[in-house]
Amino acid sequence: MEKYLSEYKELKNVLEKLLSPGGCPWDIEQTHASLKHYLIEETYEFLEAIDENDSSKMEEELGDLLFHVVFHAAIAEKNNSFSLASVTEIIKNKMIRRHPHVFADTTVNSVDDVWQNWDQIKTQEKKDKNEKGSLLNNIPRNLPALLRAEKLQKRASRVGFDWANIAGVWDKITEEIEEIKVAMEQNDVASIKEEIGDALFSLVNLARKFEIDPEEALQLSNKKFMNRFAYIEESVQAKGSSLKESSIDAMEALWNEAKSALKNN
Repeated sequence: MEKYLSEYKELKNVLEKLLSPGGCPWDIEQTHASLKHYLIEETYEFLEAIDENDSSKMEEELGDLLFHVVFHAAIAEKNNSFSLASVTEIIKNKMIRRHPHVFADTTVNSVDDVWQNWDQIKTQEKKDKNEKGSLLNNIPRNLPALLRAEKLQKRASRVGFDWANIAGVWDKITEEIEEIKVAMEQNDVASIKEEIGDALFSLVNLARKFEIDPEEALQLSNKKFMNRFAYIEESVQAKGSSLKESSIDAMEALWNEAKSALKNN
């Protein structure tokens, strides 16, 4: 604990020096809004490190994330808004309050019980703050669309608003695809957009039923596409040609070769 406090104090000193007069001009002009992009980028770099199971990279990327947390708190403290101490106290109290089965005398028998208690406590917190609105309102709008769709569906599912079985989800996917076809026949671009969105939302439902992370599933497909396309590029270049000079049939043949050569990659 002493080492942690010492390292934290040193990090805080580094930030204070960066933000002080005569410090770093770039850091000094940053705001919560201007740092949003960097925070998202660092988050995804940490997620990539998890996917790669690279402990050293995870350690580094967590450090970058911690720096952003301290940076935002330092900006707020400089503006007399809040501080890292108040942030720490709030999250500490929230975790204690939302885990009465650990810190109080509530009994739970399953993870579902934990989630039910969590939602009830959050609902009470909103009442205490005189906040009104939907159960879904506090799911961040800036989440990637697939991830947000999954969270919306999971939240609704906790109160029983969900498909009873996978067959119902599959019927819905089929229905949405047919509606895309109809919109295409009518050349209604706005409707095509809407129906594609509905189909994607339904596919997220299917992934959720199989406990598959839709974001991760799409990333795997992205990786597969990149690897197979790279195979096409390398094959064409090895023949002294270029993609622009290759026909779609030739590239399609190489794509099929890549599928066999790379299998699941």
